[in-house]
Amino acid sequence: MSTPKALSNESLVSAAQDGQLTAENLSLEVGDVSFVYRRFGNPETAAPALVMLQHFRGNLDSWDPALVDRLAQDREVILLDNRGVGGSTGLVPENVTIMARDALAFIDALGLKQIDLLGFSLGGYVAQELVLLRPRVVRRLVLAGTAPQGGPDLHRWSEDVYALATPDEPTAEDLLNLFFSGSEQSRAKGMESIGRLYRREVDRDEPTDLATRDAQLAAITAWGIPDDSKLNRLAGITQPTFVANGDNDTMMHTQNSHLLAQRLRHAQLRIYPDAGHGFLNQYPELFAGDVHAFLEP
Repeated sequence: MSTPKALSNESLVSAAQDGQLTAENLSLEVGDVSFVYRRFGNPETAAPALVMLQHFRGNLDSWDPALVDRLAQDREVILLDNRGVGGSTGLVPENVTIMARDALAFIDALGLKQIDLLGFSLGGYVAQELVLLRPRVVRRLVLAGTAPQGGPDLHRWSEDVYALATPDEPTAEDLLNLFFSGSEQSRAKGMESIGRLYRREVDRDEPTDLATRDAQLAAITAWGIPDDSKLNRLAGITQPTFVANGDNDTMMHTQNSHLLAQRLRHAQLRIYPDAGHGFLNQYPELFAGDVHAFLEP
C-alpha cells in the first residue's frame, strides 16, 4: 500500500487556493485498487475533512463547483471515486456494504482518524452503511437525496425514472428531467449547474462506464427491497445528521428523507422547494450554507 506524498508548505498554500476546477486528480493505492480522488480546501482549520460520496453513475466531475468550493472555504474537502468508478481501478461491487468497506479502506489509508461525511443518493446509502460499520470515524453526517435500506418505493424505479437514469449515453436533457422539477425556474437553475459541471477542461475524471451503471443499479435494487425491519438499523446511527432533499424527488422519493429524519436519533431535516433529486445543484450556495452551519463544531 502506498501513501500520498507529504505536502510542503508551498503545496499546502496551493491546495488551499485550489477548487473543483483546478484541484489535481490524486491517486492512492490500497491493496489491488487505485483510488482516484481530489483533496482541496482550507487545511488550517480544526474542522475534520469532509469526505463526499457521489450519486449513481457520478464521478469527481459530477460535483457542482458552486457547492464544493463553498464547502472548501471552511475545511478540507475530499471527493472520492470508489472502487471501479471513474478513474479508480477495480470492479464496482454489486453490494452497498462492500462499497462502504472500500470507502473505509481509503479513509484508513489516508490516515484520517475522524471525518465528517456527506453522501448523495447512492452515496447516501454508502454513508449510512459506513457509519454503522465504523461509528467512531464519523463525527457528523449529511444525507442528501437518499433513503434508508428497505424504505418504500425504492426497489423498482418508475418507468420514467428508469428511462432517464439508465441510457447508454445520457444527455443533458435526461439529467434535467431526472434531477430538477418541471418548473421554468428549476430547469434554468439546472442548466446553470450543468454548465458549471463542464467548466473544468483539463484533467477531467474518466467517465463512468456501463459496467459501473449495471453494478451500481444492482446494489441500489438490493438495498431497496421492501423490509421494514431494516429501518431498525438506523438506531445505530447516533451522530448528528442533516437530512436534506427537494420537495419532489422522484428517484429516491422525498418521503424517504422524512422517514430518515423520523428514525434517526439526532436528525435535522430540510426540504427545499420546487426541487427534485438534484436540489443541491439547484441551490448550491444555500445548501452549502446549511451544511456549513450544521458542521460547525
